Amino acid sequence: MAFSSLIRSTAAAYPLLEASARTDLSPSPSHRLKVSSIGFGGNLNSFFGPAVSTKSSSLQKCNSRSIQPIKATATEIPTTIARSRSSGKTKVGINGFGRIGRLVLRVAIARDDFDVVAVNDPFIDANYMAYMFKYDSTHGGFKGTIRVVDDSTLEINGKQIQVVNKRDPAEIPWGDYGAEFVVESSGVFTTLAKASAHLKVVHEEFGIIEGLMTTVHATTATQKPVDGPSMKDWRGGRGAGQNIIPSSTGAAKAVGKVLPQLNGKLTGMAFRVPTPNVSVVDLTCRLQKSASYEDVKAVIKYAAVGPLNGILGYTEEDVVSNDFVGDSRSSIFDAKAGIGLSDSFMKLVSWYDNEWGYSNRVLDLIEHISLVLATHN
Repeated sequence: MAFSSLIRSTAAAYPLLEASARTDLSPSPSHRLKVSSIGFGGNLNSFFGPAVSTKSSSLQKCNSRSIQPIKATATEIPTTIARSRSSGKTKVGINGFGRIGRLVLRVAIARDDFDVVAVNDPFIDANYMAYMFKYDSTHGGFKGTIRVVDDSTLEINGKQIQVVNKRDPAEIPWGDYGAEFVVESSGVFTTLAKASAHLKVVHEEFGIIEGLMTTVHATTATQKPVDGPSMKDWRGGRGAGQNIIPSSTGAAKAVGKVLPQLNGKLTGMAFRVPTPNVSVVDLTCRLQKSASYEDVKAVIKYAAVGPLNGILGYTEEDVVSNDFVGDSRSSIFDAKAGIGLSDSFMKLVSWYDNEWGYSNRVLDLIEHISLVLATHN
């Protein structure tokens, strides 16, 4: 969440995946796997790989007025994938062609290690899929070529992709299309990955005793353009373009799943605001070890340019939300927006593109699982 986008495997079941929090990979009568979700449980190391030591000798070069010797650790994504497939690409299916499904496809096409073989959406035919993929009011038009071959085939940049319109994903023969993983993007996604990147760095160096998290979140497709019925969340039924809407968020609880040492120490809420994309996390926390705000900035900056490069960002510029549209990083720490009230009480602010950044992490997760499977096969 980090990904409850739910990656589903249709290849051979491998026992190592049972370590995930919500893995259910039981074979069907046809000896293919039942399409099941692989939840991202445990901690960040189970996704990013082995910890990379960042001893204080390097951090002494950071611009900090009073930084102490630092033993923070961070992690990095493996850079290579060992594959036995002749194409050298991981074959992926996409279930649900909404905002996330379309952006996952865009990201996959831009990379050379993925091959999207099929897309399923029961409510969108091939012609409408092509239109929605080609034009995007937030991220701009698709720069490549796309055409409809027939009712069941799209051709994007010369590569054909199967179009399926099944309501029940269990009826989709993903294996027949060659899919090794399926991205489940038909439901609600969360902000877990975005909320946790900078928290990991801060907690490992200074310790977070407790914190309150407020997410200022862009409008999502589930909100209503004008007032309408919403039985479970009355405020959520109010017009998205006219209101700032208080809402609940599972981000704080989700952080506890990937950073178990923070479980129960964070809680929070969200405000849905009338902007199309990019959200921001405002975390107010108490630190276990005394530190100035400059110390915290230095640690985050080091991780952003070093072991968490590409996942965590750092900026001291006068930025606003639109400056992060299309940013593939999960969390961009805003040094100017944060505040240090005392040596143990901080406000930390971090931006993220809740669509594009998330879509990139989904494929990074598939890449990592591919590495694990290839290593153990």
